[in-house]
Amino acid sequence: MFKLKPALAGILACLACCLLPVLAAAQDGAANEAVTVPAAPQEPVPTIELKDDPPPLATIDLTLPPDDLWDRIRKGFGMPNLDSPLVQQQQAWYLARPDYLRRVVERSRRYMHHIVEELEKRGMPTELALLPVVESAYNPMAYSRAHASGMWQFIPSTGKTYQLDQNWWMDQRRDIIASTSAALDYLQSIYEMHGDWHLALASYNWGENAVARAINKNLAKGLPTDYLSLTMPNETRWYVPKLQALKNIIAQPQLFSISLDPIPNEPYFQTIEVSTHMDVAIAARLAEMTIEEFLALNPAYNRPVIPGKGGTSIVLPTEKTEVFISNLEAHNKPLTNWQAYTIKKGESLDNVAKKHGLTPARLRQINGIGPRMRIGAGHTLLVPASGAAAGDNLLSVNLPIVKPTVRKAPVRSGKKGATGKSGKKPVAKQAKPAKKTAAKRPAPRK
Repeated sequence: MFKLKPALAGILACLACCLLPVLAAAQDGAANEAVTVPAAPQEPVPTIELKDDPPPLATIDLTLPPDDLWDRIRKGFGMPNLDSPLVQQQQAWYLARPDYLRRVVERSRRYMHHIVEELEKRGMPTELALLPVVESAYNPMAYSRAHASGMWQFIPSTGKTYQLDQNWWMDQRRDIIASTSAALDYLQSIYEMHGDWHLALASYNWGENAVARAINKNLAKGLPTDYLSLTMPNETRWYVPKLQALKNIIAQPQLFSISLDPIPNEPYFQTIEVSTHMDVAIAARLAEMTIEEFLALNPAYNRPVIPGKGGTSIVLPTEKTEVFISNLEAHNKPLTNWQAYTIKKGESLDNVAKKHGLTPARLRQINGIGPRMRIGAGHTLLVPASGAAAGDNLLSVNLPIVKPTVRKAPVRSGKKGATGKSGKKPVAKQAKPAKKTAAKRPAPRK
């Protein structure tokens, strides 16, 4: 008897192989018949004729500068942030005084754009534009007990180092353009010395030599030499945290519920060279400005006259330059009502004041002469050119005390050295030991 089961399996496999191609062909045929079914007739698509060329697509230029100067400043922040409880304390101090911040910001509007421009030219962090807030609250007439003057608070010696003229006519430590240039030169120099902006700022406040000594002390003890690790006066200890607190507020004013009025990202002022002596009051009148506004941009002058020596320039709001030039060309009167007067032998200040229609107090104020200063023959004064006509043309702000320009007669003595001075060396007085108080610390070197 034969066993058909194995054979049956093979037969079924063969049948499947033969039938699969037939079934596939049948499906393809059905598909082709479906594709070739004629579509329903459709209406023709109407054509549109364009009479003019279509407008170009609007583009966005991401290279355009921002309209608000604050945005430009934020984009230029480049210092590492200082993380310290001192920063939070200073932040709280500023936030508790919104009126103060508002006044400082309003005062800075005249100067901020120029400072940001100068910082960007040098590749310096733009948060340095906030440093005058810490130094002087953006007041170019600020004067400290350490005799630091101006928006950037230079002491006399550092001002001379950076070629800021300080003479009878003017003090360039208060000059907006000259002092900014000097301050940024100084900051660049001390940054290159330390390679650290926090240490550079400490040097700006305390003096680079003092910071170098503090660093060496820490090195000798094996201690860190970063800003927060150094031993320093309290003023310097709080200095960088103040700047960091301002940076935090400016970076995110909405986070602190602070409203910052926008500052136009465009120059506020221009300079015009002066070739002849000109009264401050006349210059302000030709620019159709108040004396107060004129002095806010030209705070360096000690006297009511702008000296017309080479290189002297006045600073005017951009929109006032054409007005000034036009009025100056039409002005057919003297540009100054003041003249120099040398005191004669036997004359006193009271005599000179009466002669020129001034009180002795006003004559002293005009010439920066203190109440205890004695002025004698040979000293040159500034007096009205025509009686009392210039009496009201008085620069009544920040007229500093000046020393007499009269040279003392040489001492006649039998004991002289080779230079005509006494051959005997002066004996130095022994200084009393200073009390250990914060007030006796060395003055900041700015």
